[in-house]
Amino acid sequence: MLIHKEFTIDQIHDTLVEGIKTYFANCKVKRAILGLSGGIDSAVVASLAVRALGAENVHGFMMPSEFSTLHSIQDAVDLAENLGIKYEVVTIGEIYKRFMKELEPVFGLHNKWSVAEENLQARIRATLLMAYSNKFNALVINTSNKSELCMGYGTLYGDLAGAIMPIADLYKGDIYELAYYINSDNEVIPQSTLTKAPSAELHPGQKDSDSLPEYSVMDPLLYAMNEGGKTAEQLIKKGADKAVIKRITELMSKSSFKVHQLPPILNISSKPVGYKEKWLL
Repeated sequence: MLIHKEFTIDQIHDTLVEGIKTYFANCKVKRAILGLSGGIDSAVVASLAVRALGAENVHGFMMPSEFSTLHSIQDAVDLAENLGIKYEVVTIGEIYKRFMKELEPVFGLHNKWSVAEENLQARIRATLLMAYSNKFNALVINTSNKSELCMGYGTLYGDLAGAIMPIADLYKGDIYELAYYINSDNEVIPQSTLTKAPSAELHPGQKDSDSLPEYSVMDPLLYAMNEGGKTAEQLIKKGADKAVIKRITELMSKSSFKVHQLPPILNISSKPVGYKEKWLL
């Protein structure tokens, strides 16, 4: 479902492609590097980058861990081959284990799993992308979307890192519509990428809905608050679930510090993430 109904999907597509092209030209850099997870966000960003820069200038890194599913790795490979881009598979399992081994005296022998272990994986991946960036003069393209950023669902110096954020002003629903648009002539983004439940795959069986309200419920509320200027109280009076609104406002408040450290965003709307930070109930 298109959330930004004030635009058509072709307008959004063309604006982002032109924005990527212009940004790289201004930076005087031709090459791009991005992580390919097998998910919808990285698939859409990779597709846009190829249309803006050419397949020969886009490189993909697949960085599976022990928590990555085989179907996600295959989806990432299929996407890269459909796009005609070069890619590498760089596993992070042993790197992660070494980090955890060195941290054992600090965390303790009986350390319980927490967000620290999840964020460490994201930061390892960002380090690998930046290493390629430095070695081959390529800008890292970020793949975070507006729904995630509003909720603080991202790791500083990890999956929030990059030189540019092409889809950071698009909600998750917009991303799916853009994926279908990209596939309108022929299948570029694998069908399984479009149909599987979104997941960061940072622990076994993880789904985005474990941490966030369902995107189909959350996105229209975020749009009403952000672009529509509605308060939490107004939305509740109009029938929005109070518990969902409370969860959204709590997550916004808790993670608002992250927006001050985001890379440049390609704006679609007049109200990108960070223009207004308080929707407290």
